[in-house]
Amino acid sequence: MIGAAKFKKLFALLMVLTLMLPAFALGETAYAGTIKIGVYEPASGDNGAGGKQETLGVEYANFVAPSVTLSDGEYKVELVHADNQSSTDKAPSAAQTLVSADVSVVLGSYGSSVSIAAADIFDQAGLVAVGLSCTNPQVTLGNPLYYRVCYLDPFQGTVLASFALEEYGAKKAYTLAMLGEDYGVGLVNYFTEAFKAAGGEVDGETFPEGTSDFTAYLTTAFNNGAEVIFAPTSTPYAAQIITQAASNGITIPILAGDTWDNSVIVEAAKTTDVKVSVSTFFDEGDTSPKAVEFVTGFKAWLNANPDKLVNNGGNDGIAGVTPLGYDGYMVALEAIKAADSADRDDIADVMAGITYDGVTGAIVFDENGDAIRDQAFIKATENVAGTWTFVKVQGIIK
Repeated sequence: MIGAAKFKKLFALLMVLTLMLPAFALGETAYAGTIKIGVYEPASGDNGAGGKQETLGVEYANFVAPSVTLSDGEYKVELVHADNQSSTDKAPSAAQTLVSADVSVVLGSYGSSVSIAAADIFDQAGLVAVGLSCTNPQVTLGNPLYYRVCYLDPFQGTVLASFALEEYGAKKAYTLAMLGEDYGVGLVNYFTEAFKAAGGEVDGETFPEGTSDFTAYLTTAFNNGAEVIFAPTSTPYAAQIITQAASNGITIPILAGDTWDNSVIVEAAKTTDVKVSVSTFFDEGDTSPKAVEFVTGFKAWLNANPDKLVNNGGNDGIAGVTPLGYDGYMVALEAIKAADSADRDDIADVMAGITYDGVTGAIVFDENGDAIRDQAFIKATENVAGTWTFVKVQGIIK
């Protein structure tokens, strides 16, 4: 006969085993530990919509590859988020949050200004950061631990100038950017240099932060005989520019960079006569096997998660920054595997030599830590349907 004390011990053991059975039945992995990857993105502010779409790419990659195997076992990969609020004032605090959270590598950010603002903090912590869609050259120049998987603004600005010349035969352009905003002002400069070098003429203006009425700027473009308008702004300003152009009967083609690759833009252009064309990193009409696999899997995952669908703008259209988020996460995993470690110094030692065949193309880093790219996707609004239409793969006019 079992005594009361032994019975209690036996019963307790049986209860523990019973609680463990579901885990064994579901085949849950006994991880050797957890490796943290920081997600340094805007979830609010002017670039919040784009930041959420970029983050979705990272989150989907984490869903596809939730762990990484090193020589001493398999490790769960945990994402740690920090909202930089699209603000250079808030960026350092968000960056420091990730440093303090003991992340092994950082991904982000959507927005070059906030990436530049965080670079010193990551560098001082010995923490590798992988830029996803931050295109300003200053992100990596002088910042040895900042890498990136996207093309740069000198290339993007030149591509858009080439497109304006080839597609519209434009000889006169008008540019508009927010005063003091690194991304927009920088991209305008590169566009202007390339357009003028090809014999074109450019008039340009900047507007102060908080502007809501763009009628005077658009009227100036019209009165000056502009054949294209180049306006690489954040999406809230973009929507206002498009709707105000339409309401004033101004149908000059509008060009912009990657930030306008957003459902906000097609909604603003829908049912108007305003033609908007943007350069971007990816188009879901790409028929390469990796692209097709990504598009199919991402849309299924997105539609199965209502909260994720909301963060994508309420639809399952794929912004160009989303696959960059996916590729950036996979590059980070490759670095962790190559280092065979989650240690920041070990990852920094191997990062420059990492290569990856991604959804957005082959990723190889140059001496500055920038991915080598030679082409961009151009797509345009199809106004009645409220969708993007693929136009062409655009290179640079030689």
